[in-house]
Amino acid sequence: MPDNRWKETIKHWRTLPVEERRRRHLEAIPRHVANSMAMEGEPVDEAWIQERLVRRIQLLATSKPPSAS
Repeated sequence: MPDNRWKETIKHWRTLPVEERRRRHLEAIPRHVANSMAMEGEPVDEAWIQERLVRRIQLLATSKPPSAS
């Protein structure tokens, strides 16, 4: 019998608020990058990536949006 839990996972993901989906996506980036770099033989500290991501998000949150012309 095929495993259909992935369908429930997707259904649940779609019910989450946009901000929660965004938060979870951004939270996963450092782990994905660290794993990818390690596979390429260039390991990088996941905590270092996380620090840079947090700083980048803060900069984006405090920067002025482009003016609508």
